[in-house]
Amino acid sequence: MSAHISADQLSREILERGEEGYNQVIAHFGDEVLSSGAIDRQKLAEIVFNDSAKRESLEKITHPLIDQRFKEIRKSLPENTVLVYEIPLLAENSKRAIEFDLILSIETAEETRFQRLTERGLHPHQIRGRMAAQSSDEERKALAHHVIENNGDREALLSSLEQWWAEFIAPKLLN
Repeated sequence: MSAHISADQLSREILERGEEGYNQVIAHFGDEVLSSGAIDRQKLAEIVFNDSAKRESLEKITHPLIDQRFKEIRKSLPENTVLVYEIPLLAENSKRAIEFDLILSIETAEETRFQRLTERGLHPHQIRGRMAAQSSDEERKALAHHVIENNGDREALLSSLEQWWAEFIAPKLLN
């Protein structure tokens, strides 16, 4: 059996109205991060990606809650489950890397990342702020057991992932 958990999805869940993360973020950052009573992730990102101290404050709130939610889900899975945990910022928290048997890094050229984020409506200064807050390609590759390039379209990425899965994961599922 296999399962997939997304740290981004867990992050969204813990920031929903009524959740502990929501309450802590509002207590720390104030109502300026709200839009119609919900946390506006774009507003929050604008604040934290331009101020490393504020980003660290947000991470001190969210990371323990995300970890707790992850552990709850993992505990509910059968013992021999192959678990894929998608963590966009693993290299930024490299001490977590020891928790995993295998790390796959999906790498995208900086120009391609910039173009994709522009197409999603981010302004160049927002993109530069986000990129400056992230680990370098070299740091991510140093943690990874395997690297897949993601400079093409979605179908090319999915094809590469399927090939990687067939080579490295599927055989473990058969044992």
